[in-house]
Amino acid sequence: MTLLSRRELLMAAGAAGASAALAATETIPTIKLGRHTVSRLIVGGNPVSGNSHTSSTLDRAMRDYFTAANTKKLLARCEQAGVNTWQSRGDRHILRLLNEYRLEGGRLQWIAQTASELADIPRHIRELASAGAIGIYHHGSQTDKFWRAGQIETAREMCKVMRDAGVQVGLGSHIPEVIDYVESKAWDVDFYMTCVYNMSRTKEEQEQAAGLGARASSPATSGPAAVSGMRAGTPALPGGQLFWDPDREKMLARVRQTSKPCLIFKVYGAGRKCGSPAEMLDALRLVFRYAKPADAVVLGMFPKEKEQVAENCRLFREALQQPAAAVAPPAFRPMSVHVRL
Repeated sequence: MTLLSRRELLMAAGAAGASAALAATETIPTIKLGRHTVSRLIVGGNPVSGNSHTSSTLDRAMRDYFTAANTKKLLARCEQAGVNTWQSRGDRHILRLLNEYRLEGGRLQWIAQTASELADIPRHIRELASAGAIGIYHHGSQTDKFWRAGQIETAREMCKVMRDAGVQVGLGSHIPEVIDYVESKAWDVDFYMTCVYNMSRTKEEQEQAAGLGARASSPATSGPAAVSGMRAGTPALPGGQLFWDPDREKMLARVRQTSKPCLIFKVYGAGRKCGSPAEMLDALRLVFRYAKPADAVVLGMFPKEKEQVAENCRLFREALQQPAAAVAPPAFRPMSVHVRL
């Protein structure tokens, strides 16, 4: 293992250029999670884990890029720019990277997601707490599976384990109605991880939302849509997942309604809103139209081709100062799911 000194880590951050140095002179606003002070811009962990939500090719590119050294450089750049918290999976790979980063002087706080593939989640939660997580949240995809199966109270039991472990307790979800339910039952949670896209639809539900069902227009005869077998004028489903823009304001309306802090993620639609800085800014401005002062955004970064930390800090500040104009929130349409209490 090649260890970098604290000075080397910060020098690596400075090597991003003058724009990164400029970003470091400005303060990132903060929120409180219990006794912890957390930057309102949090660096996300999906790219480090090779989860692009786009394609297997991009997954592989992320895994190839994020060696231990490059991961530590990204975290150091974030720390230098005023981002003081990392959100990521709590698996063995991340635990080793985090430990190495800390051994070399890294000071980022850590919010951990439960790793649903592990057999003993209560034991796993206690291990994450022992590793220094300031907060742990129940994996959103697993929360949503429990919801659809009528077993949502299983997630509540895991939240109780988090409370006993002495960390800030979080619940992740991609489904707005899950937040409605948890709020109505007054679960003992400290924060929500709220995805602005509902990525927990079945394949049939995705196709219906994307206009691929019986009511869709006739198939395309040329272009990318024809190659993929999709209907003309319908959105593509890279990675087999639908990122449907109407979802965003449905979840953001819940963000606004709850008094609990929300850590808002998939703001850029896993890269689908990164066509230009203007498009990225629009996505952030929409979030801050609804976000409360106690809420934060989580942005994954993949700086292989260009520096991203300073750019995201700049866009974050601009969006925070000038959010999108307010409009009436979208109407709620509760999902019918049987819940076993």
